[in-house]
Amino acid sequence: MDHTSPRPPRGFTRLSLGALSGLLAGCAAIAVAELVSAAVRPESGPVVAVGGAAIDRTPPSVKDWAIREFGTNDKLVLQLGILAVLAVLALALGMLATRWHLVGSLGVLVFGAVGALAALGRPDSTSFTDALPSLTGAVAGAALLYWLTGRLGHPGHPAPPRDAEQSAPTPVTDEAGTGATGTGATGWDRRGFVLAATAAAAASAGAGFAGRALNGSQGQNAVASRKKVVLPVPESRAAPVPKGAALRIEGISPFMTSNGDFYRVDTALVVPKVDATSWRLRIHGDGVDRELNVSFDDLLRMPLIERDITLTCVSNEVGGPYVGNARWIGVRLADLLERCGVRPPSRGGPADQLVARSVDGMTIGTPVEDVMDGRDAMLALGMNGEPLPFAHGFPVRMLVPGLYGYVSACKWIEDIELTTFDAYDTYWVKRDWARKAPIKTQSRIDTPKPFARPKAGAVMVAGVAWAQHRGIEKVEVRVNDGPWEEARLATEDTSDTWRQWSYAWQATKGQATLTVRATDKSGATQTEKRTRTIPDGASGRHSVVVTVD
Repeated sequence: MDHTSPRPPRGFTRLSLGALSGLLAGCAAIAVAELVSAAVRPESGPVVAVGGAAIDRTPPSVKDWAIREFGTNDKLVLQLGILAVLAVLALALGMLATRWHLVGSLGVLVFGAVGALAALGRPDSTSFTDALPSLTGAVAGAALLYWLTGRLGHPGHPAPPRDAEQSAPTPVTDEAGTGATGTGATGWDRRGFVLAATAAAAASAGAGFAGRALNGSQGQNAVASRKKVVLPVPESRAAPVPKGAALRIEGISPFMTSNGDFYRVDTALVVPKVDATSWRLRIHGDGVDRELNVSFDDLLRMPLIERDITLTCVSNEVGGPYVGNARWIGVRLADLLERCGVRPPSRGGPADQLVARSVDGMTIGTPVEDVMDGRDAMLALGMNGEPLPFAHGFPVRMLVPGLYGYVSACKWIEDIELTTFDAYDTYWVKRDWARKAPIKTQSRIDTPKPFARPKAGAVMVAGVAWAQHRGIEKVEVRVNDGPWEEARLATEDTSDTWRQWSYAWQATKGQATLTVRATDKSGATQTEKRTRTIPDGASGRHSVVVTVD
């Protein structure tokens, strides 16, 4: 049977087949780029590179909105959004290529160049090879688009009237300059196009799966190095969590947050997997008399401390979930700085800012004075009795009690530079966040949940409050516009941890608004004035509305 039609597809059918060709070409470009990135590094892939560039250029208010709306799924939403935009562009280029083959293919190459520039512009890019995945993928996609749309034939001129169809064929010349006979249009092979499209889809799927598998296997050495880590017994151990610190109330946040439930907010679209055996940390800069380079094993051999510390993200809205409490093991950061001869500004040191750099290029600035004022600032190696999870900074991360994460909690740290705030603006400061950001006194109602319908009578209202490095002195609850009533505080673990609280409410039928406020040990009471997270953390009082049946 002859599957060749004397007439190529026209109109809607032709545009639809062109759109399909564009989509297949786009998938091929992404799949080939993913495969090539396995030979370069996973972060050089076009989706990751463009996504990282988008994060860097997103206004803080939009980024804050994304975290608020999508939570820890914000990166997944971004990547899906990038793929959706690429799909639309691929459909458009495919339709364009049905009329102008070269123009459609050149469009694919342009987007490949954009991906290459994005990869080369990443802070952690160190080689021109980061451009190869996007460029190679674009060439593959452009060639496939040209090939597929070429198999559709050229529509040429409009078909002649029916009564002229039996006349002798008229020579025509297509865009490529080849002679053809017919009624103003070159023929096309339907079966050949379907086979070609199917083969392209299968090859793209294979390349994509292979790239994913190879990229996933690249972290095997890092995974193996983590499995081999045995955390020594800390020289200074944390006391057991005191009796009465963890209330047994249904719905309240656990006093200790498990590693799996601990919040993660960062800009890394691909979680770095760093091999602990090859990891190094360099400490240098202003006021450093003796530059220090240490390995992971060097840190394990140093005196370790173990502390319960609550971390809070600056993106946490009033009543939000981005706060967690864990038991950390690490090296006291002040001890390392003192070994280097560093002095805080209060003792005549020239540097007032410590810039921590991550393997993914993130920079975080911390006041040197806060790191060396006696608090338990550390380079953490362990979390809740095990080596740090990769998502939380393995092999080493920094943390400073009392400061929001964006000015203290550098994950995957590899470099510490002593400098001044006037001399250098870190990543978030360049995006209009404050240079210094102590954690604000906050409290949250965990139970009852918003819009709950408790029964009339005794209702337990409970939650957590935090004011790291100051401690919580008092928590109060108000029902509607009534008086503030003091809640019962759980036993304090340390001033660096959150504190649970509860309030026995005699609920009566009807709608009620429950509001909570905390007072820290400095005497400062949580303000009722609502502010957004930018530039130095949200403020205001958390409240929930319930209906009592």
